[in-house]
Amino acid sequence: MNRITLTGRLVRDPELVQLAGDKQVCRMRIAVDGMGRGDQAGFIDVSEFGEPGRASSEVLAKGWQVAVGGRLDFHEWIPDGTDIARSAIAVIGRVEFLTAPQAKDTPTPEAVAA
Repeated sequence: MNRITLTGRLVRDPELVQLAGDKQVCRMRIAVDGMGRGDQAGFIDVSEFGEPGRASSEVLAKGWQVAVGGRLDFHEWIPDGTDIARSAIAVIGRVEFLTAPQAKDTPTPEAVAA
């Protein structure tokens, strides 16, 4: 079974890419805590197709916390001018919007209580 669920924050604004015909894909990159070495964050590419992808590209921005559910996709290639194979793993699936980034001028709960 190829199924994964991750929660993380967008490290940059989503990018909507037009494919052949009228198909589109939203490409994102998320940081997932504890996925790197030690307590460091790991970075995962995410692709969401169709109308859900369009909606994600219109609403989401860098800093949003999202949950991603889908399947892992493995891609391997050899860059021009080298003999070394490169590879990447991405999640293809659905994105749920969790928490918007907090604006710098938005008061924290502690500041409101004071």
